[in-house]
Amino acid sequence: MLHPVRALLVLALTWVAALIPTMPARAQTEVDLALVIAVDISYSMDTDEQELQREGFAEAFRSPLVHDAIRHGMLGRIGVTYMEWAGSGDQQVIIPWTILDNIESLMAFADRIASIPLHRAQRTSVSGAIDAAANLFDGSGLEASRRVIDVSGDGANNQGRSVTHARDEALAKGITINGLPIMLKKPGSLDDPDLDLYFRDCVIGGPGAFMVPARERSQFQLAIKAKILLEVSGLPPSEEPLIRPVQGDATRRANCFAGEARWQDRFGN
Repeated sequence: MLHPVRALLVLALTWVAALIPTMPARAQTEVDLALVIAVDISYSMDTDEQELQREGFAEAFRSPLVHDAIRHGMLGRIGVTYMEWAGSGDQQVIIPWTILDNIESLMAFADRIASIPLHRAQRTSVSGAIDAAANLFDGSGLEASRRVIDVSGDGANNQGRSVTHARDEALAKGITINGLPIMLKKPGSLDDPDLDLYFRDCVIGGPGAFMVPARERSQFQLAIKAKILLEVSGLPPSEEPLIRPVQGDATRRANCFAGEARWQDRFGN
């Protein structure tokens, strides 16, 4: 027979052990927005375009308008990570999840973007970019009222699984995908002349999804700033020409396998 004190200790330990499985996990950091910035570094992006893209994102996070939009959120803070992508096996987080909640953190984040060395890689896998970006939310340590992937790119998917399958799986998780189709150059043999249509029909989706096409070099950085501002504020896009998604007949639909078909026609694999 156990000593009364020892019996009481055993009972207490048993009670504590029974409670452990029901104890809440460590609280995550609450933010108004968790944002993955996914930027295209494929060979179709020349170094001038890459530099404009990088500087555009840096300037966006230096903007007082973006600072005000963050401050006026419910919690006044967002979480952001910066990822580069190219082919189906080439996605790399350049800046890990970072909390932006004051001017110092925003300026430091902008400086980190501006200091990223430029490099390029083969192929274009928009589906791989979406899959990798969606997976980043699981290990973010953030609890966000909105989760958004910001995909910028100058070409259609030509490697990896179907872009629509990747998009639909991300949307099923409650993630919104916004787009920045880069249309600064005259399309070549592997390029999509209707990249804005492609992004509209095959890439973006989710609550409040939108895209901001970049058609002029002089407006590229402004387009990036407008996009980040809309994502941070959670406001719907306006009907300004810079924001308007598609030129021409809105009834036209994109072929979501056009990139794969062009690659197959030219290279046969």
